[in-house]
Amino acid sequence: MVPTAEHFDVVVIGGGPGGYAAALYGAAAGLNIAMIEKSKIGGTCLHVGCIPAKELLETASVYRTVRDAAVFGITASDPVVDWSVTIDRKQQVIDNLAKGLVGLLKGRKVTVYDGVGSLGAGNAVTVSGGSSGDVELHGDAVIVATGSVPRTLPGFDVDGTVVVTSDEFLSMQTLPATAAVIGGGAIGCEFASTMSDMGTSVTIIEALPKILPGCDTDVTRVVERSFTKRKIALRTDTRVAGHTPRSGGGTTVHVEGGDDLDVDVVVMAVGRRPNTEGLGLAATSVKVDERGFVVVDDTCRTSVEGVWAVGDVIDTPALAHIGFAEGMLAIRDILGEDPLAIDHGRVPWCIYCHPEVAFAGHSEESAKAAGLDVVTSKHRYIGNGRAQIVGDTDGLVKVIALKRPDGTAGQIVGVHMVGPWVTEQLGQAYLTVNWEATVDDVAQFIQPHPTLSELYGETVLSLTGRSLHG
Repeated sequence: MVPTAEHFDVVVIGGGPGGYAAALYGAAAGLNIAMIEKSKIGGTCLHVGCIPAKELLETASVYRTVRDAAVFGITASDPVVDWSVTIDRKQQVIDNLAKGLVGLLKGRKVTVYDGVGSLGAGNAVTVSGGSSGDVELHGDAVIVATGSVPRTLPGFDVDGTVVVTSDEFLSMQTLPATAAVIGGGAIGCEFASTMSDMGTSVTIIEALPKILPGCDTDVTRVVERSFTKRKIALRTDTRVAGHTPRSGGGTTVHVEGGDDLDVDVVVMAVGRRPNTEGLGLAATSVKVDERGFVVVDDTCRTSVEGVWAVGDVIDTPALAHIGFAEGMLAIRDILGEDPLAIDHGRVPWCIYCHPEVAFAGHSEESAKAAGLDVVTSKHRYIGNGRAQIVGDTDGLVKVIALKRPDGTAGQIVGVHMVGPWVTEQLGQAYLTVNWEATVDDVAQFIQPHPTLSELYGETVLSLTGRSLHG
Protein backbone atom coordinates (compact mmCIF):
# COMPACT_ATOMS: atom_id res chain seq x y z
CA MET A 1 0.00 0.00 0.00
CA VAL A 2 1.39 3.42 -0.99
CA PRO A 3 1.66 5.71 2.06
CA THR A 4 0.24 9.21 2.21
CA ALA A 5 1.92 11.43 -0.37
CA GLU A 6 4.85 13.56 0.75
CA HIS A 7 4.64 17.15 -0.44
CA PHE A 8 7.42 19.22 -2.02
CA ASP A 9 7.66 22.53 -3.79
CA VAL A 10 9.21 20.79 -6.79
CA VAL A 11 9.52 17.11 -7.70
CA VAL A 12 12.22 16.40 -10.28
CA ILE A 13 12.07 13.12 -12.20
CA GLY A 14 15.60 12.29 -13.33
CA GLY A 15 19.04 12.92 -11.84
CA GLY A 16 21.06 13.79 -14.94
CA PRO A 17 22.35 17.28 -15.85
CA GLY A 18 18.90 18.80 -16.40
CA GLY A 19 17.45 17.21 -13.29
CA TYR A 20 20.25 17.80 -10.82
CA ALA A 21 20.79 21.35 -12.10
CA ALA A 22 17.12 22.08 -11.43
CA ALA A 23 17.36 20.47 -8.00
CA LEU A 24 20.52 22.33 -6.94
CA TYR A 25 19.41 25.66 -8.38
CA GLY A 26 15.93 25.37 -6.87
CA ALA A 27 17.30 24.39 -3.49
CA ALA A 28 19.69 27.36 -3.61
CA ALA A 29 16.58 29.54 -4.04
CA GLY A 30 15.03 28.06 -0.91
CA LEU A 31 12.66 25.55 -2.52
CA ASN A 32 11.96 22.16 -0.95
CA ILE A 33 13.06 19.73 -3.69
CA ALA A 34 12.65 16.01 -4.26
CA MET A 35 14.66 14.28 -6.99
CA ILE A 36 14.05 10.77 -8.32
CA GLU A 37 16.74 8.75 -10.09
CA LYS A 38 16.44 5.11 -11.14
CA SER A 39 20.13 4.52 -11.87
CA LYS A 40 23.10 6.73 -10.97
CA ILE A 41 22.97 10.39 -10.00
CA GLY A 42 24.73 12.36 -12.70
CA GLY A 43 22.99 10.57 -15.53
CA THR A 44 24.37 9.75 -18.96
CA CYS A 45 26.77 12.70 -19.09
CA LEU A 46 28.69 11.75 -15.98
CA HIS A 47 28.61 7.97 -16.23
CA VAL A 48 28.41 6.95 -19.90
CA GLY A 49 28.75 10.18 -21.86
CA CYS A 50 30.63 13.47 -21.68
CA ILE A 51 32.99 12.76 -18.81
CA PRO A 52 34.23 9.25 -19.68
CA ALA A 53 34.45 10.06 -23.40
CA LYS A 54 36.64 13.08 -22.76
CA GLU A 55 38.80 11.16 -20.30
CA LEU A 56 39.56 8.57 -22.99
CA LEU A 57 40.27 11.36 -25.48
CA GLU A 58 42.71 12.86 -22.98
CA THR A 59 44.51 9.53 -22.81
CA ALA A 60 44.86 9.68 -26.59
CA SER A 61 46.24 13.22 -26.29
CA VAL A 62 48.85 12.16 -23.73
CA TYR A 63 49.82 9.25 -25.96
CA ARG A 64 50.35 11.58 -28.93
CA THR A 65 52.43 13.93 -26.78
CA VAL A 66 54.77 11.17 -25.61
CA ARG A 67 54.97 9.62 -29.07
CA ASP A 68 55.99 12.92 -30.64
CA ALA A 69 58.22 14.17 -27.80
CA ALA A 70 61.38 13.92 -29.92
CA VAL A 71 60.25 17.04 -31.81
CA PHE A 72 60.90 18.97 -28.59
CA GLY A 73 64.27 17.33 -28.04
CA ILE A 74 62.96 14.85 -25.48
CA THR A 75 63.95 11.25 -26.02
CA ALA A 76 61.31 8.76 -24.92
CA SER A 77 60.82 5.08 -25.63
CA ASP A 78 57.92 4.08 -27.83
CA PRO A 79 54.79 4.52 -25.67
CA VAL A 80 52.65 1.50 -24.88
CA VAL A 81 48.99 1.84 -23.95
CA ASP A 82 47.75 -0.10 -20.94
CA TRP A 83 44.05 0.31 -21.65
CA SER A 84 43.02 -1.26 -18.36
CA VAL A 85 44.77 1.57 -16.49
CA THR A 86 42.96 4.09 -18.70
CA ILE A 87 39.60 2.49 -17.90
CA ASP A 88 40.42 2.46 -14.18
CA ARG A 89 41.42 6.13 -14.24
CA LYS A 90 38.24 6.99 -16.14
CA GLN A 91 36.21 5.31 -13.41
CA GLN A 92 38.10 7.16 -10.68
CA VAL A 93 37.25 10.49 -12.32
CA ILE A 94 33.59 9.49 -12.57
CA ASP A 95 33.45 8.24 -8.98
CA ASN A 96 35.05 11.42 -7.61
CA LEU A 97 32.64 13.65 -9.50
CA ALA A 98 29.64 11.51 -8.54
CA LYS A 99 30.66 11.61 -4.87
CA GLY A 100 30.93 15.38 -5.04
CA LEU A 101 27.52 15.68 -6.68
CA VAL A 102 25.86 13.51 -4.05
CA GLY A 103 27.47 15.68 -1.39
CA LEU A 104 26.18 18.85 -3.05
CA LEU A 105 22.63 17.51 -3.13
CA LYS A 106 22.83 16.46 0.49
CA GLY A 107 24.26 19.83 1.50
CA ARG A 108 21.39 21.62 -0.24
CA LYS A 109 18.92 19.30 1.53
CA VAL A 110 17.52 17.83 -1.68
CA THR A 111 15.58 14.65 -0.88
CA VAL A 112 16.75 11.93 -3.28
CA TYR A 113 14.61 8.87 -4.06
CA ASP A 114 15.96 5.74 -5.72
CA GLY A 115 13.49 4.32 -8.22
CA VAL A 116 11.41 5.04 -11.32
CA GLY A 117 9.24 8.13 -11.23
CA SER A 118 5.81 7.91 -12.86
CA LEU A 119 3.68 10.99 -13.45
CA GLY A 120 0.01 10.96 -12.49
CA ALA A 121 -2.89 13.38 -12.23
CA GLY A 122 -2.66 16.47 -10.06
CA ASN A 123 1.15 16.58 -10.10
CA ALA A 124 1.34 13.29 -8.22
CA VAL A 125 4.48 11.24 -8.82
CA THR A 126 4.79 7.59 -7.86
CA VAL A 127 8.23 6.16 -7.09
CA SER A 128 8.73 2.42 -7.48
CA GLY A 129 11.24 -0.29 -8.34
CA GLY A 130 14.14 1.02 -6.28
CA SER A 131 15.59 0.99 -2.80
CA SER A 132 13.26 3.80 -1.71
CA GLY A 133 10.31 1.43 -2.08
CA ASP A 134 6.85 2.48 -3.24
CA VAL A 135 6.37 6.15 -2.45
CA GLU A 136 3.91 8.76 -3.62
CA LEU A 137 5.08 12.34 -3.88
CA HIS A 138 3.22 15.53 -4.67
CA GLY A 139 4.76 18.72 -5.95
CA ASP A 140 3.45 22.20 -6.56
CA ALA A 141 5.57 21.77 -9.69
CA VAL A 142 7.02 18.74 -11.44
CA ILE A 143 10.06 18.76 -13.74
CA VAL A 144 10.51 15.82 -16.12
CA ALA A 145 14.22 15.29 -16.83
CA THR A 146 14.53 11.64 -17.79
CA GLY A 147 17.14 12.15 -20.51
CA SER A 148 17.79 9.89 -23.47
CA VAL A 149 19.11 6.48 -24.46
CA PRO A 150 21.28 5.45 -27.44
CA ARG A 151 19.61 4.72 -30.76
CA THR A 152 20.51 1.86 -33.03
CA LEU A 153 19.55 0.84 -36.57
CA PRO A 154 17.54 -2.11 -37.87
CA GLY A 155 19.78 -5.11 -38.29
CA PHE A 156 22.18 -4.01 -35.54
CA ASP A 157 20.97 -5.49 -32.28
CA VAL A 158 23.28 -4.34 -29.50
CA ASP A 159 24.99 -7.30 -27.83
CA GLY A 160 27.66 -5.36 -25.94
CA THR A 161 30.47 -7.29 -27.60
CA VAL A 162 30.34 -7.07 -31.38
CA VAL A 163 27.75 -4.29 -31.64
CA VAL A 164 28.07 -1.62 -28.97
CA THR A 165 26.71 1.83 -28.20
CA SER A 166 28.38 4.56 -26.17
CA ASP A 167 27.20 2.80 -23.01
CA GLU A 168 29.35 -0.26 -23.70
CA PHE A 169 32.17 1.38 -25.65
CA LEU A 170 33.22 3.58 -22.75
CA SER A 171 33.85 0.54 -20.55
CA MET A 172 35.51 -1.80 -23.08
CA GLN A 173 38.36 -3.63 -21.38
CA THR A 174 40.35 -4.01 -24.59
CA LEU A 175 40.51 -1.96 -27.76
CA PRO A 176 39.60 -3.72 -31.02
CA ALA A 177 42.09 -4.02 -33.87
CA THR A 178 39.43 -2.88 -36.35
CA ALA A 179 36.17 -1.00 -35.89
CA ALA A 180 33.31 0.50 -37.89
CA VAL A 181 31.72 3.61 -36.41
CA ILE A 182 28.18 4.02 -37.73
CA GLY A 183 27.45 7.74 -37.64
CA GLY A 184 29.80 10.64 -38.31
CA GLY A 185 28.38 13.17 -35.90
CA ALA A 186 30.06 14.46 -32.74
CA ILE A 187 29.89 11.16 -30.84
CA GLY A 188 31.08 9.08 -33.78
CA CYS A 189 34.01 11.38 -34.53
CA GLU A 190 35.11 11.43 -30.89
CA PHE A 191 35.06 7.64 -30.67
CA ALA A 192 36.84 7.25 -34.01
CA SER A 193 39.51 9.74 -32.98
CA THR A 194 40.15 7.96 -29.68
CA MET A 195 40.43 4.51 -31.23
CA SER A 196 42.58 5.62 -34.15
CA ASP A 197 45.10 7.35 -31.90
CA MET A 198 45.33 4.17 -29.83
CA GLY A 199 46.06 2.01 -32.88
CA THR A 200 42.65 0.76 -34.00
CA SER A 201 41.94 0.75 -37.74
CA VAL A 202 38.71 2.76 -38.00
CA THR A 203 36.10 3.33 -40.69
CA ILE A 204 33.37 5.95 -40.22
CA ILE A 205 30.16 5.30 -42.14
CA GLU A 206 27.85 8.33 -42.43
CA ALA A 207 24.56 8.48 -44.34
CA LEU A 208 24.81 12.24 -44.96
CA PRO A 209 27.15 13.87 -47.50
CA LYS A 210 29.68 14.93 -44.85
CA ILE A 211 30.73 14.14 -41.32
CA LEU A 212 29.90 16.63 -38.56
CA PRO A 213 26.68 17.93 -40.13
CA GLY A 214 25.86 21.38 -38.78
CA CYS A 215 29.49 22.44 -38.72
CA ASP A 216 30.80 24.99 -41.19
CA THR A 217 32.18 23.28 -44.29
CA ASP A 218 35.62 24.88 -43.84
CA VAL A 219 35.76 23.39 -40.34
CA THR A 220 34.62 19.96 -41.49
CA ARG A 221 37.29 19.89 -44.21
CA VAL A 222 40.03 20.36 -41.60
CA VAL A 223 38.72 17.40 -39.60
CA GLU A 224 38.35 15.27 -42.73
CA ARG A 225 41.94 16.00 -43.79
CA SER A 226 43.25 15.18 -40.34
CA PHE A 227 41.26 11.96 -40.15
CA THR A 228 42.38 10.88 -43.61
CA LYS A 229 46.03 11.63 -42.75
CA ARG A 230 45.64 9.41 -39.69
CA LYS A 231 44.16 6.67 -41.91
CA ILE A 232 40.61 6.93 -40.58
CA ALA A 233 38.53 5.82 -43.56
CA LEU A 234 35.50 8.00 -44.30
CA ARG A 235 32.48 6.62 -46.14
CA THR A 236 29.94 9.43 -46.48
CA ASP A 237 26.66 9.27 -48.41
CA THR A 238 26.66 5.63 -47.35
CA ARG A 239 24.03 3.48 -45.66
CA VAL A 240 24.38 0.15 -43.94
CA ALA A 241 22.08 -2.88 -44.23
CA GLY A 242 22.79 -4.99 -41.17
CA HIS A 243 25.70 -7.25 -40.39
CA THR A 244 26.63 -10.94 -40.27
CA PRO A 245 28.73 -12.15 -37.32
CA ARG A 246 31.79 -14.21 -38.27
CA SER A 247 32.38 -17.58 -36.68
CA GLY A 248 35.89 -16.65 -35.59
CA GLY A 249 34.78 -13.40 -33.99
CA GLY A 250 33.94 -9.97 -35.29
CA THR A 251 31.40 -9.32 -38.01
CA THR A 252 30.83 -8.27 -41.60
CA VAL A 253 29.00 -4.98 -42.06
CA HIS A 254 26.82 -4.89 -45.17
CA VAL A 255 26.99 -1.60 -47.05
CA GLU A 256 24.23 -0.58 -49.45
CA GLY A 257 25.68 -0.32 -52.94
CA GLY A 258 29.25 -0.74 -51.68
CA ASP A 259 31.83 -3.20 -50.46
CA ASP A 260 31.16 -5.05 -47.22
CA LEU A 261 33.43 -4.28 -44.28
CA ASP A 262 35.00 -6.86 -41.94
CA VAL A 263 35.60 -5.50 -38.44
CA ASP A 264 36.02 -6.68 -34.87
CA VAL A 265 33.50 -4.20 -33.41
CA VAL A 266 30.66 -2.03 -34.66
CA VAL A 267 30.14 1.17 -32.67
CA MET A 268 26.64 2.60 -33.09
CA ALA A 269 26.79 6.41 -32.95
CA VAL A 270 23.56 7.36 -34.70
CA GLY A 271 22.23 9.61 -31.99
CA ARG A 272 19.94 9.20 -29.02
CA ARG A 273 16.20 9.06 -28.44
CA PRO A 274 14.17 10.53 -25.59
CA ASN A 275 13.70 8.27 -22.59
CA THR A 276 10.05 8.37 -21.58
CA GLU A 277 9.61 4.70 -20.68
CA GLY A 278 7.96 4.22 -17.33
CA LEU A 279 6.90 7.86 -17.06
CA GLY A 280 3.25 7.01 -17.61
CA LEU A 281 2.72 9.96 -19.95
CA ALA A 282 0.10 8.08 -21.97
CA ALA A 283 -2.23 8.32 -18.99
CA THR A 284 -1.72 12.09 -18.70
CA SER A 285 -2.41 15.07 -20.93
CA VAL A 286 1.31 15.76 -21.47
CA LYS A 287 1.82 16.03 -25.23
CA VAL A 288 4.51 13.94 -26.90
CA ASP A 289 5.48 14.44 -30.55
CA GLU A 290 5.84 11.74 -33.23
CA ARG A 291 9.51 11.19 -32.34
CA GLY A 292 8.82 10.72 -28.65
CA PHE A 293 9.91 14.14 -27.40
CA VAL A 294 7.86 15.89 -24.71
CA VAL A 295 6.40 19.05 -26.24
CA VAL A 296 7.22 22.27 -24.36
CA ASP A 297 7.04 26.04 -24.85
CA ASP A 298 9.91 28.54 -24.61
CA THR A 299 10.05 28.25 -20.83
CA CYS A 300 9.98 24.43 -20.85
CA ARG A 301 6.34 24.23 -19.77
CA THR A 302 4.49 21.15 -21.00
CA SER A 303 0.83 21.06 -22.03
CA VAL A 304 -0.12 20.27 -18.42
CA GLU A 305 -0.28 23.06 -15.86
CA GLY A 306 2.49 22.72 -13.28
CA VAL A 307 4.62 20.29 -15.29
CA TRP A 308 7.89 21.26 -17.00
CA ALA A 309 10.32 19.15 -19.03
CA VAL A 310 14.03 19.78 -19.66
CA GLY A 311 17.11 18.19 -21.20
CA ASP A 312 17.28 15.37 -23.72
CA VAL A 313 13.64 14.44 -23.24
CA ILE A 314 12.64 17.57 -25.19
CA ASP A 315 13.57 18.50 -28.76
CA THR A 316 16.47 20.86 -28.09
CA PRO A 317 20.22 20.33 -28.58
CA ALA A 318 21.18 17.18 -26.66
CA LEU A 319 24.02 18.77 -24.72
CA ALA A 320 24.63 18.57 -20.99
CA HIS A 321 25.09 22.32 -20.66
CA ILE A 322 21.75 22.87 -22.39
CA GLY A 323 20.21 20.57 -19.79
CA PHE A 324 21.80 22.71 -17.06
CA ALA A 325 20.43 25.89 -18.62
CA GLU A 326 16.93 24.44 -19.13
CA GLY A 327 16.82 23.13 -15.57
CA MET A 328 17.62 26.59 -14.22
CA LEU A 329 15.18 28.18 -16.68
CA ALA A 330 12.35 25.97 -15.39
CA ILE A 331 13.14 26.86 -11.79
CA ARG A 332 13.14 30.59 -12.58
CA ASP A 333 9.78 30.16 -14.29
CA ILE A 334 8.42 28.24 -11.29
CA LEU A 335 9.59 31.12 -9.08
CA GLY A 336 7.69 33.57 -11.27
CA GLU A 337 10.81 35.43 -12.39
CA ASP A 338 9.70 35.74 -16.04
CA PRO A 339 12.97 34.31 -17.44
CA LEU A 340 14.25 34.91 -20.94
CA ALA A 341 13.88 31.94 -23.27
CA ILE A 342 17.03 30.15 -24.41
CA ASP A 343 18.02 30.92 -27.98
CA HIS A 344 18.95 27.40 -29.06
CA GLY A 345 20.37 28.70 -32.33
CA ARG A 346 23.17 30.45 -30.44
CA VAL A 347 24.20 27.87 -27.86
CA PRO A 348 27.83 26.72 -27.56
CA TRP A 349 28.81 23.44 -29.24
CA CYS A 350 32.04 21.58 -28.48
CA ILE A 351 33.36 18.41 -30.14
CA TYR A 352 36.46 16.88 -28.57
CA CYS A 353 37.91 14.80 -31.38
CA HIS A 354 41.41 15.65 -32.61
CA PRO A 355 41.41 18.34 -33.92
CA GLU A 356 38.78 19.84 -31.64
CA VAL A 357 35.74 21.70 -32.97
CA ALA A 358 33.77 24.48 -31.28
CA PHE A 359 31.15 26.89 -32.54
CA ALA A 360 28.27 29.20 -31.70
CA GLY A 361 25.72 30.69 -34.05
CA HIS A 362 25.44 30.45 -37.81
CA SER A 363 27.82 28.69 -40.14
CA GLU A 364 28.34 30.41 -43.47
CA GLU A 365 25.97 27.87 -45.07
CA SER A 366 23.19 28.20 -42.50
CA ALA A 367 23.40 32.00 -42.57
CA LYS A 368 22.92 32.05 -46.34
CA ALA A 369 20.14 29.46 -46.09
CA ALA A 370 18.39 31.79 -43.63
CA GLY A 371 18.55 34.58 -46.20
CA LEU A 372 21.28 36.56 -44.44
CA ASP A 373 23.78 38.59 -46.46
CA VAL A 374 27.11 37.85 -44.77
CA VAL A 375 30.82 38.37 -45.05
CA THR A 376 33.38 36.00 -43.56
CA SER A 377 36.99 35.89 -42.52
CA LYS A 378 39.15 32.96 -41.52
CA HIS A 379 42.64 32.69 -40.11
CA ARG A 380 44.68 29.52 -39.67
CA TYR A 381 46.59 28.40 -36.60
CA ILE A 382 49.70 27.79 -38.74
CA GLY A 383 50.39 31.52 -38.38
CA ASN A 384 49.77 31.62 -34.62
CA GLY A 385 52.84 31.76 -32.36
CA ARG A 386 51.38 29.73 -29.50
CA ALA A 387 50.15 27.03 -31.88
CA GLN A 388 53.66 26.68 -33.28
CA ILE A 389 55.11 26.57 -29.76
CA VAL A 390 52.83 23.72 -28.68
CA GLY A 391 53.33 21.97 -32.02
CA ASP A 392 49.66 21.84 -33.01
CA THR A 393 48.99 24.11 -35.99
CA ASP A 394 46.19 22.28 -37.80
CA GLY A 395 42.98 24.32 -37.84
CA LEU A 396 41.37 27.72 -38.26
CA VAL A 397 38.98 30.31 -36.84
CA LYS A 398 36.14 31.51 -39.04
CA VAL A 399 33.92 34.49 -38.22
CA ILE A 400 30.60 35.11 -39.99
CA ALA A 401 29.20 38.65 -39.86
CA LEU A 402 26.25 40.48 -41.40
CA LYS A 403 27.10 42.65 -44.38
CA ARG A 404 26.15 46.30 -43.95
CA PRO A 405 24.63 48.28 -46.85
CA ASP A 406 28.06 49.80 -47.54
CA GLY A 407 29.60 46.31 -47.82
CA THR A 408 31.45 46.40 -44.52
CA ALA A 409 31.06 43.80 -41.77
CA GLY A 410 28.61 44.43 -38.94
CA GLN A 411 27.06 42.15 -36.34
CA ILE A 412 28.83 38.84 -35.73
CA VAL A 413 26.28 36.03 -36.16
CA GLY A 414 28.55 32.99 -36.00
CA VAL A 415 32.00 31.80 -34.99
CA HIS A 416 33.29 28.36 -35.98
CA MET A 417 36.65 27.03 -34.79
CA VAL A 418 38.70 23.91 -35.36
CA GLY A 419 42.13 23.26 -33.90
CA PRO A 420 44.08 23.09 -30.64
CA TRP A 421 41.99 23.57 -27.50
CA VAL A 422 39.23 25.46 -29.32
CA THR A 423 36.70 24.07 -26.83
CA GLU A 424 38.43 26.24 -24.22
CA GLN A 425 38.60 29.27 -26.54
CA LEU A 426 34.90 29.45 -27.48
CA GLY A 427 33.84 31.55 -24.49
CA GLN A 428 34.48 35.01 -25.88
CA ALA A 429 33.07 34.05 -29.27
CA TYR A 430 29.90 32.70 -27.63
CA LEU A 431 29.44 35.95 -25.72
CA THR A 432 30.07 37.94 -28.90
CA VAL A 433 27.33 36.12 -30.78
CA ASN A 434 24.81 36.28 -27.95
CA TRP A 435 25.45 39.94 -27.12
CA GLU A 436 24.99 40.68 -30.84
CA ALA A 437 28.29 42.51 -30.93
CA THR A 438 29.70 43.96 -34.13
CA VAL A 439 33.19 43.43 -35.47
CA ASP A 440 34.01 47.02 -34.42
CA ASP A 441 32.87 46.30 -30.86
CA VAL A 442 35.11 43.24 -30.53
CA ALA A 443 38.14 44.50 -32.47
CA GLN A 444 38.92 47.20 -29.90
CA PHE A 445 39.57 44.67 -27.14
CA ILE A 446 43.12 43.47 -26.48
CA GLN A 447 44.00 39.80 -26.89
CA PRO A 448 46.90 38.47 -24.77
CA HIS A 449 50.01 37.38 -26.67
CA PRO A 450 51.11 34.72 -27.31
CA THR A 451 47.87 32.78 -26.98
CA LEU A 452 45.79 30.55 -29.15
CA SER A 453 42.79 32.76 -28.47
CA GLU A 454 44.35 35.80 -30.13
CA LEU A 455 43.62 34.16 -33.47
CA TYR A 456 39.95 34.97 -32.85
CA GLY A 457 40.87 38.62 -32.29
CA GLU A 458 42.93 38.64 -35.48
CA THR A 459 40.05 37.18 -37.47
CA VAL A 460 37.60 39.78 -36.18
CA LEU A 461 40.12 42.59 -36.69
CA SER A 462 40.51 41.68 -40.36
CA LEU A 463 36.77 42.17 -40.86
CA THR A 464 37.16 45.86 -39.92
CA GLY A 465 39.20 46.34 -43.09
CA ARG A 466 42.50 46.56 -41.26
CA SER A 467 44.57 43.74 -39.83
CA LEU A 468 47.99 42.91 -38.43
CA HIS A 469 49.17 39.47 -39.44
CA GLY A 470 46.53 38.27 -41.87
